[in-house]
Parts: sequence; C-alpha cells; structure tokens
Amino acid sequence: MPSSVISYMTYDREAQRLRVHFLSGAIYDYIDVPEEVYLQMKSAKSKGIFLNKRIKGKYSFDKIN
Repeated sequence: MPSSVISYMTYDREAQRLRVHFLSGAIYDYIDVPEEVYLQMKSAKSKGIFLNKRIKGKYSFDKIN
C-alpha cells in the first residue's frame, strides 16, 4: 500500500475500529467505521485522499500515539 502519508492500517471487525499508522509516527483509531468503508479505503488509489474525504470528520477517533 504505497502512500505519501500512511504507513499502514489495520481493521478490527468486531470493534469496527480502523487503526491508521502514519509515516510521521502518529497512530489514530477511527471508531465505528463499517467494514465496507475500510475495504473501500484499502482498495483506494490514494489512501490519504480517501481518509480526508470519507473518514476524517465523519467518524470519531482516539489518538493512540
């Protein structure tokens, strides 16, 4: 998954939590993200653009690091 801002991401199906690890070292958990949205992000050409348009501001989050 090459991205200019995202190192990698994981998804917890049961908790519906999307964890995004940024190249900067920051880690965020986005809460109550449907699996369908995660799968769309996973296949998106630009993960950063998808995150900005479809995740940020729409789902609450916890900053982990």
